[in-house]
Amino acid sequence: MAPVISVVVPLYNEARNVQPLTRKIFEAFRDETRPIELILVDDASTDETWQEMLTARRSDSRVRALRHRTQSGQSAALWTGFQASGGEVIATLDGDLQNDPADLPRMLTQLTTCDMVCGVRVGRKDTAVRRLSSVIARWARKTALGVDFRDSGCNLRVFKRSVLKLLPPFDGLHRFVPILAHGGGAIVEETPVTHHARVAGLSKYGILNRLGRGISGLVLVRKCLKGRVPSAKAISAAWEEYRE
Repeated sequence: MAPVISVVVPLYNEARNVQPLTRKIFEAFRDETRPIELILVDDASTDETWQEMLTARRSDSRVRALRHRTQSGQSAALWTGFQASGGEVIATLDGDLQNDPADLPRMLTQLTTCDMVCGVRVGRKDTAVRRLSSVIARWARKTALGVDFRDSGCNLRVFKRSVLKLLPPFDGLHRFVPILAHGGGAIVEETPVTHHARVAGLSKYGILNRLGRGISGLVLVRKCLKGRVPSAKAISAAWEEYRE
């Protein structure tokens, strides 16, 4: 049966989180009657993430295991998942278990009045440096783009498939999804969501890589919102899917 809901999760060196994340996602959707697929995308991890994904796939046929042949970044992993997905509705969340899958069913119900629902992390369990960088990033986005979302860096989102047509694929896309959707005419709502401390694995982002990529992303998004096609090379990654 074709999926109606596609849940896309990008992963990089998150071996210890794959199994508990998969369980929590399916637990969250235990009362959902519509067909679901869970698309796990491994961005060429160097640990046992891919093997854990295969274990999850063998345990539940609703799991799809995809991997990049070379590391291409979080935005590329999301884009690979979008390309592979078949659902009328798409949900995304991070693979580090800081996003709570239990919030997704409530967010899906909100799609009756909008095109996209974005999470706003309440009581963030991040370091002071990461929280400060988010405040600065929000100010920069509002100043440069004239659009203000409280937490556009939160990757816990649900949206209708039609929104994909509004998203140009570029490195850093994941930070600007609600802004680009709004700029393309989609109705975007925000909702409070739970945020957990990381219990396994390591954060992949520091101040320097967040700052540099954030600035270049701002330039590209500003061009998009003004109707100009970004000059940067669109993200793409060679990928394969495990099939039994």
